[in-house]
Order: sequence, then structure tokens, then C-alpha cells
Amino acid sequence: MKKVLVTGVAGFIASKTAEFLLQDGVEVVGIDNMNDYYDVNLKNLRLKSISTHPKFKFQKIDIEDKEALKKLFEEHQFDVVFNLAARAGVRYSMENPDIYMSTNAQGTLNLLECMRAKSVKKFVLASTSSLYAGQPMPFKEELPVNTPISPYAATKKAAEVMSYTYHYLYQIDVSVVRYFTVYGPAGRPDMSPFIFADKILKGEELPVFGDGTQARDFTYVDDIARGTILAAKPLGYEIINLGGGNNPYTLLQMIALMEKYSGKKARLKLSAKVAADMDVTWADITKAKTLLGWEAKVGFEEGIKKLVEWQSRSF
Repeated sequence: MKKVLVTGVAGFIASKTAEFLLQDGVEVVGIDNMNDYYDVNLKNLRLKSISTHPKFKFQKIDIEDKEALKKLFEEHQFDVVFNLAARAGVRYSMENPDIYMSTNAQGTLNLLECMRAKSVKKFVLASTSSLYAGQPMPFKEELPVNTPISPYAATKKAAEVMSYTYHYLYQIDVSVVRYFTVYGPAGRPDMSPFIFADKILKGEELPVFGDGTQARDFTYVDDIARGTILAAKPLGYEIINLGGGNNPYTLLQMIALMEKYSGKKARLKLSAKVAADMDVTWADITKAKTLLGWEAKVGFEEGIKKLVEWQSRSF
């Protein structure tokens, strides 16, 4: 890789992926629409950490904007497109399904069309473990994920399928990486690790949907970024899980670790479970080990400690 495009570059995972690519000497063009789904100051903070690198260029572009993308692809010849831009979040997708479809599905199609037109041959698509709802665990990539239970998952499935079509028709090499509950410093404020650490540090009540026994295959952001970059190798068309690969941790276990490293006691506010939420996620990462030589390195307790320490600096 000499020059790559990273979409959603001000996002949690994309900014870390861009950082690692730059460290490897790769020229990175990053785009982001800088929407206000959550605090733009956090997005600016992430961008600030990479913006001074001489091999980084940023443009404020939305992947829904076909004409802006066409111009971008005229200006640059990319070796790889990392499509990490997305409308994320299960619950918000139930309230705003239209923007999930226009960004996650149509936005992906716009990128694939630009790649086809300019003969860009490698596409890495960020997808989600939310597709595995109702399937036996640990989740394997070969499972039939045809019954998504949220608009978010449904639009990610649409992006995966469209990517396969462009692989079949135009020989674009595609790696779909399905992420499992990514967490870490400067994470998304709408996700439980950020919310819970924030509330504990402030001494506020923690909103817990359900009884707290829901479990996730939490995966530290640095590990996810490494796996995403490794997935840029030629593979044909592959779907690859990127997850911790160990027994999932419950929300209550996460809260206990946050109490340990913050020195503060959590106050829980329990409410009804959300129908679109999965009870448990657990990745089979055999394929990631075999194809990419990848597995998660940062343990859950170490990762939570890093997260709490980062958020503690804000109080």
C-alpha cells in the first residue's frame, strides 16, 4: 500500500486505523462528514492526533455525495479503500432508519462505483457482529445472517451483499471485517463502555437496559485497527470476524472493573431490555488467525483500565 482512502476518518476506529497506517509510512487521504450524531469535539480531538502528519490529507466529504467522491477519485489513485464510515448504533437506527440506509448502503455503493470507474482493486468494509442475532455461538462467518433485527444490521448486510456483487462483476477484492463491541479511549459516547465510565466518574446513575447479564465479546480498538489493516491483503472475497475470541464479559463484570480502576461505586438504574439488543455476542476468530495471522492482544481488564484512565483526565 502506498496511498489509501479511509472514510469516516474522524470516527473511533477509523482514526486509529489511519494512525497505524501513517506509522507504517502509508499515505492516507481521510474523509468524514463530521456529523453531530455525537459531540463533534471528540471527532476533532481524534483528527488532531493525526492531522499534523505529513502523509495525511483530510477532506470534509460525505460518502452519500456521489459528485464529491467522483472528484476525489479523479484527484487520487488509491491502492485500497477502507470504508469505515457508517451510521452506527442499534437503538438510534430504530428511530432514524432512512439515514442508515442512505449512508451504510447507498454510501457503500457510491464508493464501489468510484472504485469500478477508476480501477481501484481492494475494498475493506467495516461490518458488525449485530448480524449474528439468533445464531449459535461462537459466531462463525459461514452462518446464514439473513434475519437482522435492527435497521443498523440490515443496512450493514446490504453493504456486504453489494460488495460481493462488485467483487463478482468487476473483480474488486473485498475483505468484510465484522467488528465485535469495540471499546477504548476516545470511544463512541453512545456505547456502554464510554457511558458507564463517564457516569461512574461523575457519580451519576448508570442506565442499564435489562439486568446487566448481557454479555459482549469486547475488543480493544488498537486490536481492531491492526486487524482492519491486515485485511487489506488480497483475499478474493472474505468475511472475517474481529473479536476478542474469549468467553464474553457481562455488563456487570465491566462495571466492576470500572469501579476497581476509578475507585468509585456505580449506581445502577435498571430499565427494560430493548428488543433489538442481542443478549450475547461471541466471535469465532479462527479465520482471522488463519488468513490474517491476527488475534486480540489487549486483555479486557487492561483495556478497561486504559479507558478509565483516559476518561479520568476529563474530571
